[in-house]
This record gives sequence, C-alpha cells and structure tokens, in this order.
Amino acid sequence: MIRAHRSSDTQKLLLVKMPLWNKQRGRPDKDPLEHEYRSGKENHYDSVAEPEDAPDGRPRLVFHCQLAQGSPTGIISGFTNVKELYQKIAECYDMPASDILFCTLNTHKVDMGHLLGGQIGLDDFIFAHRKGRAKEIEITKSEDALGLTITDNGAGYAFIKRIKEGSIINNISYIEVGDHIEKIDGESLVGCRHYEVAKMLKEIPKGSTFNIRLVEPQKAGFANIGPRSGPGAGKKASYGSGKQTLRLKSNGTAAVEEVDSVRTTAEENINLLLENFMGINDAELASQIWDLAEGKTNTMELAEAIDNSDLEAFGFTDDFIFELWGAITDAKSGRGKSMNNNNHY
Repeated sequence: MIRAHRSSDTQKLLLVKMPLWNKQRGRPDKDPLEHEYRSGKENHYDSVAEPEDAPDGRPRLVFHCQLAQGSPTGIISGFTNVKELYQKIAECYDMPASDILFCTLNTHKVDMGHLLGGQIGLDDFIFAHRKGRAKEIEITKSEDALGLTITDNGAGYAFIKRIKEGSIINNISYIEVGDHIEKIDGESLVGCRHYEVAKMLKEIPKGSTFNIRLVEPQKAGFANIGPRSGPGAGKKASYGSGKQTLRLKSNGTAAVEEVDSVRTTAEENINLLLENFMGINDAELASQIWDLAEGKTNTMELAEAIDNSDLEAFGFTDDFIFELWGAITDAKSGRGKSMNNNNHY
C-alpha cells in the first residue's frame, strides 16, 4: 500500500530581474556575459583579481559555484572540508548552510556520477542543490530489501544515491535519486550518517508498513545554466579537465594532489564494496580506508588499523576487510577492475 502526501507548506516562486552587470575597474572592454551578484551586504564577481595568499604562505585556491536551480556565478575559497565549503556557498548567496542538500561537479543536474565527494578537481565547477519540496510516503516492505543505496553529504543529510531497477522503491514514482531522507516514522534522521539510515531501513521487518518523509532538491529554474566558456570566460575556460585535485578530509585538513589512477581505481572499488556489504556510498570513507592501508602488508594489519581508528564504529566484518584488502592489492598490481552486483537496502 502506497500513499503520497505533498507538504502543506505554501510554496512561492519569486522571479527577480537581474541587474545589468558593470565593468570592473581596470578591466578591458566589458564582456557582455559577465555578471555581478548583489547580496545586499557585499558583491560577488564572476571574475576576480588574483586572491591573496593564505596566512601560511600557500596560494589560496578559488573555485566557481552556482546554485543548481539557477543563480549568478559565485567565487568561494578558504575551505578545508565539506561543512566549510557549504558555509562558503551559503555566505555567497545569503542563505543558511542547512539549505544545501549536496553538491555536484560540472553539472547542475541531479547526477550522482558527478556528486562531490572527498575531492574537487582544481578546474571543477561546483553546483549546490538546495532543499525543495517535502513529501511523505507510506510504504509496505513487501520484500527483504527496499532497493536503495544511501550516501550522505558530510554535513548531516543522508540521501538516496541509487535505486535498484524493479525494486519496491523503483515502483514508487514519488521517490527519486537525490531525495534527502529526513524522517522514518516521525523520527528525525538529520545528523545521522548514511550507514545508520541504511541499518534502520534494513531492520524494518518484512511485511510491515512505515512512513518516510523525504525532501527533494529544488528543480532547475531554467535549462541553460552551467559554466560558460569562450571569450570573456577568464582563465577557467574548461571545467573538470584538470590533473590536480583538492582532497578534503573530515579532520579539517586539505591538500592539493596529483590525480593518482591507482588510488582512484582502488577507491572506486572500495566504494562499490561499501554498497555491496552496507548499502552506502561514501567517497571520503573509501579514501580513509585507502589511507589506512598505506604501509600495511596483510589483512590483519589493515584490520588492526581500522580497529584503532574512528572507522571502528562501522563494525566491518572480517569478510568485508578481506574484500577491501583484495580491492586495494588488485589496484596496486594493476588488476583493478570495476565491480557490480550491488546489494541495496
């Protein structure tokens, strides 16, 4: 039995006429495509002067961003983790950071293949997806698995990354990839990690009925937004094509690294194992596992390193750690390959 209810909150669409964009002082002839966004407190420009160096003397990295449903281009810098990134975007557009569900790279679409994880290419263009309509759905769990892969945004929101074809959830048109799982049977899941949400869904008895409250990302207001290129586009004429990435870590550190194909292959396969065993997807977690495996020579050493880290809370089984070690050693030896047959919750 399936019932869907739209939130009773009245929604309004505000159409705001954008101001004409003025030429910056000292710039050559104005690019007719150049924009200026006025927040009421300060101005943000699509093109800016070279940023000042950070206090430690390192160059300050600057990234371009937009709101996925449509906005002028903003400039952000000075973040070292996902929460700080969301805060910078929120400040740029005068909105609460809690409005951001997740970010995608180089596309405004809800495309989980371009989901921002633990790293950002230095040429990547960031799109922030804001909270949209809330919806409540009553679901009868007629099978052991619902058919969901869960991930989270690193800032307290778990959401749907994949829906298995032919599954219970796949047959409910109201539920879509990108929906934030806000509540189950009235219990708030804000602040829960993906594995906690996946565990809760898995433990719902077969044959029982439960209510789930979802929040979908706002829909794009127009189809032609996106990073522009060509004359006047500045230095970043091509997005997502760089050879270096900014790797974000939950401990507040960040580092610029060259793209490492071995590491990339290993992390992709570690992430697929996380889906197979736990029904979650987490690029940062995959990166942490790779880092913990550095210098280890066997599964016992990897298991000990995990037990002595904050990953112990995940309760990885011996079989899972054995599979992790296989994915890591295969990648290092050049035998890394894509895996499939994901399990879902």
